[in-house]
Amino acid sequence: MSPILIFGAIFGALLVLKALLKNVNWLLYEAKLGEKQYSLPPGDMGWPLIGNMWSFLRAFKSNDPDSFMASFVKRFGKTGIYKVFMFGNPSVIVTTPEGCKRVLTDDEKFEPGWPQSTVELIGEKSFIKMSFEEHRRLRRLTSSSINGYEALSIYLKYIEESVISSLEKWTHMESDSVMEALEREYTVLNLGVRAMRINFPGFAFYDALKARKNLVAIFQSIVDKRRKERKGKLLPGQKAKDMMDSLVDVEDENGRKLDDDQIIDIMLMYLNAGHESSGHITMWATYFLQGHPEFFRKAKEEQEEMLRRRPPTQKGLKLEEVRQMEYLSKVIDETMRLITFSLMVFREAKSDVNINGYLVPKGWKALVWFRSVHLDNEIYPNPKEFNPDRWNEVHKAGEFLPFGGGTRLCPGNDLAKLEISVFLHHFLLNYELEQLNPKSAVRFLPHTRPMDNCLARIKKCSTMLEQLNPKSAVRFLPHTRPMDNCLARIKKCSTM
Repeated sequence: MSPILIFGAIFGALLVLKALLKNVNWLLYEAKLGEKQYSLPPGDMGWPLIGNMWSFLRAFKSNDPDSFMASFVKRFGKTGIYKVFMFGNPSVIVTTPEGCKRVLTDDEKFEPGWPQSTVELIGEKSFIKMSFEEHRRLRRLTSSSINGYEALSIYLKYIEESVISSLEKWTHMESDSVMEALEREYTVLNLGVRAMRINFPGFAFYDALKARKNLVAIFQSIVDKRRKERKGKLLPGQKAKDMMDSLVDVEDENGRKLDDDQIIDIMLMYLNAGHESSGHITMWATYFLQGHPEFFRKAKEEQEEMLRRRPPTQKGLKLEEVRQMEYLSKVIDETMRLITFSLMVFREAKSDVNINGYLVPKGWKALVWFRSVHLDNEIYPNPKEFNPDRWNEVHKAGEFLPFGGGTRLCPGNDLAKLEISVFLHHFLLNYELEQLNPKSAVRFLPHTRPMDNCLARIKKCSTMLEQLNPKSAVRFLPHTRPMDNCLARIKKCSTM
């Protein structure tokens, strides 16, 4: 046989093998649906076992993560829903506001569908795994410890103290070794949350499991200490000091308390999500403001005006003041939209569901792709441009989903915005950021961040408030304030 014929035979065999491999997922997951398979969304289920993970990881490890979804739109049109095989499961990706809202709010049709790797790392007894009924019970029992006027007012004092102390340390290039150690553990944990479940040295999931064990050991020691201190009961009239106290003391209407495993998984979930989301959004908001002087000026003027209105006797921020920071709220919302900290969440169809005219079969995963919604040019013109002024317009339900939606809306959303607001308040008034590597490349997994973690120098500034009428009389109704409303001049910030 001639070399040409041999080469042709090999090439033909490879084409046949490729066709067979490309159809394995179809045979395993689509063919058994019978006639229903013709109602599935358009898409591509990729290779056996791996599915679309290679193309997903390749895109998100490049400088163009949106090329992953762009390839589906280019091949199959802008249908808003596509079939894929990701994280070991047949799935659909939902990319429209209406579709995302439907999946997030329809508890009769959808339940949590996080990959097993995520469940193992965050915790079997955390909110991401439990049933709707158990989730509702535990959310009711625990959310009061982080949300609501009373809880936020208590936390505000500690948040502000921490912010002031941290910013002062950073100006002298100091750091907290304990917090740095926890930061490393959280980072390793999150690198495994959206990785393939390969428990072998050298893979992200393997390292993440070790990080979880270290964090669980830390939390267990804290729980043991608190239980010993409190001995299971509060004194008459005594209130819980913080979230840990609340979780140790809380009980439902039947007298059931949380066991150690539940407390640890809930704490790990809350603190991991809060640490990652609040920390990253704070960093990016600071970065964007420093790079856009016009928005920095607007945000700073709002904070200065707030100081002018404040009674002379007031020390520190009040929750009412934070809630009146309208422009700063727009800055935070724009940062959350542009960065889209959590690019997707996972749900599972409890029965056959129709979305956008396509079938989502029972047992298939639904990946709510927030990134496509937040960067949709038709909803947000010039979507990759940082522009807080775009929030002068009201957006429809489903068009802004930084904390998810429905009954499983992130319970710490108010606390997260409070933390970010307090930091930016003090930063805008007293500090400047100087990036050491302003052209640092950006990575997008597990979250969007500069490759150097935004290595920067924090510079302290002096902001002078010069009263124009320092001897102004004071009035006491409706509130205590100078008669001239503390008429003053804010002098330009100068680097110290």
